[in-house]
Amino acid sequence: MANLLKKGLTKYKNLPTPVRASLWSMICIGTQKGITLLSMPIFTRLLTREQYGVFTVYQSWYTILVIFATLNLYGGVYNNGLLKYEKRRNEFTSSIQGLSTTVTFCLFIVYIVAAPFWNSLLKLSTLYVVAMFVEFLCVPAYSYWINREKFSYRYRKMIITTMIVAFGSPTLGVISVLATNYKAEARVLSYVFVQVAVGLFFYIYNASRGKKFFDKEIWKYALWFNIPLIPHYLSYMLLQQADRIMIDKMVGRDSAAVYGVAYAIAMMMTIINDAVNSSFTPYTYKALKRRDFKSVGRTSNMLIILIGVGCVFAMSFSPEIIMVFAERKYYDAIWIMPPVSVSAFFMFMYSLFCNVEFYYEKNKFVTVATCTGAAANILLNYIFINLFGYFAAGYTTLACYIILAVAHYLFHKRVIRQKKLGIKAIYNVRFMMMCSVIILAVMVLITFTYSYFYIRYSIILALVIVAIIKRKWAIGLLKEIKKGKKED
Repeated sequence: MANLLKKGLTKYKNLPTPVRASLWSMICIGTQKGITLLSMPIFTRLLTREQYGVFTVYQSWYTILVIFATLNLYGGVYNNGLLKYEKRRNEFTSSIQGLSTTVTFCLFIVYIVAAPFWNSLLKLSTLYVVAMFVEFLCVPAYSYWINREKFSYRYRKMIITTMIVAFGSPTLGVISVLATNYKAEARVLSYVFVQVAVGLFFYIYNASRGKKFFDKEIWKYALWFNIPLIPHYLSYMLLQQADRIMIDKMVGRDSAAVYGVAYAIAMMMTIINDAVNSSFTPYTYKALKRRDFKSVGRTSNMLIILIGVGCVFAMSFSPEIIMVFAERKYYDAIWIMPPVSVSAFFMFMYSLFCNVEFYYEKNKFVTVATCTGAAANILLNYIFINLFGYFAAGYTTLACYIILAVAHYLFHKRVIRQKKLGIKAIYNVRFMMMCSVIILAVMVLITFTYSYFYIRYSIILALVIVAIIKRKWAIGLLKEIKKGKKED
């Protein structure tokens, strides 16, 4: 055992600094998401469905409005700016922070002028909206710092800070909820307090290092770069959050809470998606560079099967997972889990096509596809939630991710034609369609077995046996990807 640990430590020390930084970045993201998920059973038991729904709706509105309040300046433009203004990084950071602050204050004035109208629209009180604006003001500073640490391959301070945020929010949340009768307010404000405390520290830190609130050149560059991307950012967030907001308005806050629990649990698959894609993307880029299209298609086929199997297992154990993460009052969430789990499968599918679009710098295709998916989501939600209730939102989400996958497939075909690559498609579309049909059929089958314990577990047992038989194939896949990453 000691020898294994010693060998592992030696291999880790021999890793290039960028690889180590990427590894720790993934661990930090996984830890944050994991702790958030693990804290869910506590809060679903301490809060009523309506109280938990307040927190769910608050977070949904935050992720949408933050785009308008900050212009997502801590995203792509910041990383590009660190290269463009390499010798003025401190000034660039504080100036971008100044621009974000200015946009936040302008939006706050718009809110103050007609606060009752906006409160009614958001279905949140002034207390929650003001708390949200304080987050808009402070939290981007933390994001600037994190992104700069990643850019410079520094990860030790990032790990410590991430752990403080990851553990601090649920810990303070539990203490606050137990200490008061205003439980919904306690859950939201305790979460905001941790985010703002960390963000404020880095706001002062960034400002003191750069000492520059306004720089005409930097502000002009940032606005020119990011404003065209706002439709993409907004559409992506609407696609993820519109369900809960529309359920809150059309059905009720307690229904939004049930849907939020199901969505959060089902989207655990995205952690696996992100991990797989973070390894497969460099592999894809290197293969595209040497025009080795066959290896990309062949390896992607195996990854699609792996992700599909993961989604099937998530669907199969939905009743048990819901009972672990929430009380019986959330049990109806089992009917939402299957379509949302399968949505994660199609999210991975469209990310494969996106890799091609990003490699050949066809970003506008990504924006068009995302806007199409978001518009379809809002329209389908409005129609089918009215007809069938909030359960329909899971299936509209699935439909929209299928639309996204199809749209990105068509755009990736267009990229192939424009770049004259001499092939019809990089991926095996017939195989993708076959896997899609199979997983949709399994979704329907599994859903009908939720009331039949023995049938469902027989299916699960069969899947486990297949996984054991094919374990060598899975190991071979991982080795192939690793080999591909070492090339070039």
